[in-house]
Amino acid sequence: MQSKFSCPRGTTDITPFDISRWDNIERISKQILTCYNYKEIRTPLFEETELFARSMGQSSDVVCKQMLNLAAQQKDDQDGVTLSGLSLRPENTASVVRSYIQNGFDRKEPISKLFYIGPMFRGERPQKGRLRQFNQIGVEVLGPNTAQPYLDAEIISLSVHLLKSLGLEKFQLKINTLGTPEDKENFSQMLRQALKPYRKELSEYSQQRFERNVFRVLDSKDAADQEIVKKVHIGLSYLSTESQHYYAQVKEALMNLDVDFVEDQHLVRGLDYYTHTVFEICGSSLGSQDALGAGGRYNNLVRQLGGGDIDAMGFALGVERILLALGDKKVPLSNPLAAYIVPMSEEALNQGFVLMNVLRQENISCDLSYKYSAKLKNVLSNANKMDVHTVILLGEEEMKKHCVTLKDMQQKKEETISIKGNDFSKIINILKERYN
Repeated sequence: MQSKFSCPRGTTDITPFDISRWDNIERISKQILTCYNYKEIRTPLFEETELFARSMGQSSDVVCKQMLNLAAQQKDDQDGVTLSGLSLRPENTASVVRSYIQNGFDRKEPISKLFYIGPMFRGERPQKGRLRQFNQIGVEVLGPNTAQPYLDAEIISLSVHLLKSLGLEKFQLKINTLGTPEDKENFSQMLRQALKPYRKELSEYSQQRFERNVFRVLDSKDAADQEIVKKVHIGLSYLSTESQHYYAQVKEALMNLDVDFVEDQHLVRGLDYYTHTVFEICGSSLGSQDALGAGGRYNNLVRQLGGGDIDAMGFALGVERILLALGDKKVPLSNPLAAYIVPMSEEALNQGFVLMNVLRQENISCDLSYKYSAKLKNVLSNANKMDVHTVILLGEEEMKKHCVTLKDMQQKKEETISIKGNDFSKIINILKERYN
């Protein structure tokens, strides 16, 4: 069967055959995040375009080349605004900060530890590990006077803990620091001076970046640009004494937690709001799109978006890239059926239909083979594909004796249970004892 339509380029369907892997990631992530005292937040899928432009920077690749803007001119009946000027969210930090300010989080709690799981959108050229609609697991920690090295270490170690708990082992954590906004300006000037002799050798786009935001040259994927960047050795000379001390404390805290990391002084991240600690986690099996996740501190963003003097830090992990890195590692179904009822005659189909609905009323997950069959081998084969715990057989002999046969597909055992007078209580008790 050939469909006349396909999902849009850069998107993908998450089918029932794949959903258990997604459920597993979300379930484990929520358990760990709750253990760390993070609370879930859900923001709109689109926001004002200016929110992203102001937070990420007009010169960032995301704003310049990747924003998916809503262009429809349909008017809103309530306030007369049009849908132009709105964009699908390319990341969620700006949205969380906007919500933090709008909903007065700072008046309700001294520190807000938030997490989200959901889709983001960027108009990138689709390739393996890069989609136009992709999903992220992210955290944001916001609060006055929360720029603390130990909190930075907690957030970084949390990202590592998440990936290890999801089954990943081969990845590398890279860290760096940008220092204060003053340090960052020093870094910018020193970097521009160091790159100046190679300016004409840079790609055309990096030459533009050199003028607008020289940090973006360090992010370039152009091979020639990368070779030039390797020649630049600035070290941490741009940092103030206080920033150097802060960074040293972050590294010491990570070592105390036995979190392995490497320092990468070319790591600056692609968004303008970062200050102080930045980090990235890369997977060796992903090829060119090797980033599993990244994050950092952004102490000035809340104030830039109209809020108070609030410190903040966070990260985001890419769900699709985690799945790619996991490969074919088997994941158990999130919600396998407790029972699958198999009638083997028309009379048995009626009895099975009643039994199915009784079990469901008792919150026992089950389903029914509506097409009755006398070929037991085929029935059991289908049940195995569905990862069913127990098959309930209603064959000719069972109907004569007013009973059912329960086949435990895990233990490879079976037993016969009487259902005279439509008394299903023993079946209910057995299934609840096994699977609830």
